[in-house]
Amino acid sequence: MISVAIDGPAGAGKSTIARKLAAKIGAIYIDSGSMYRALTYKALCNQVSLDDEDALVSLLKNSQIVLEQNLEGQQIFLDGKNVTEEIRSPVISQHVSAVARHPKVREIMVQLQREYAKENSVVMDGRDIGTVVLPHADVKIFLTASVEERAERRYKELLHKGYQPIISEILSDIKERDRLDIERETSPLKKAEDAIEIDATHLTIDQVVEKVYQLCSKDNH
Repeated sequence: MISVAIDGPAGAGKSTIARKLAAKIGAIYIDSGSMYRALTYKALCNQVSLDDEDALVSLLKNSQIVLEQNLEGQQIFLDGKNVTEEIRSPVISQHVSAVARHPKVREIMVQLQREYAKENSVVMDGRDIGTVVLPHADVKIFLTASVEERAERRYKELLHKGYQPIISEILSDIKERDRLDIERETSPLKKAEDAIEIDATHLTIDQVVEKVYQLCSKDNH
């Protein structure tokens, strides 16, 4: 069994790389961010204030968030409904950091994420996987890319999904998410001391996957 933690800021390519790596090494891919996105989606649907930590905790405790793997990749089910596409919308991206900053919400999410990792080989990506969720992960990666590159990737991704994004808005959204993720009190975005940093600005997805794969092979777990 092997556990791989991939952390980094919004839009660095963590999810795509983690998903491809998991397939390559035969591990389960866990997108921790999708769990926060699912809660954000439910809160917005139910008009629950994103500033009300207790209301969000109550909502989370009465929710069932299930991650399932199929041929199309990871599917996220919220209370039995497939919300994989809905939780990737720009409005969720805009608000997810507000939900993820609450300590009590993170506490419950971390427990859920650790449960997934307990009995399986996993590749998990997020903001605090190597520092908080899986501090003893076999391989820890901190993935970065320039803000401009991350905005460009997100722009293309949204365009491909049929949205009409504005690049300047995406750029300011990503900068704001970085600020919120870095400055929050509980589990802020930071590189674990024993993580290997990879700057993906000038690398293709496959080049990054290969780099991390070599590190996993070297780890020999």
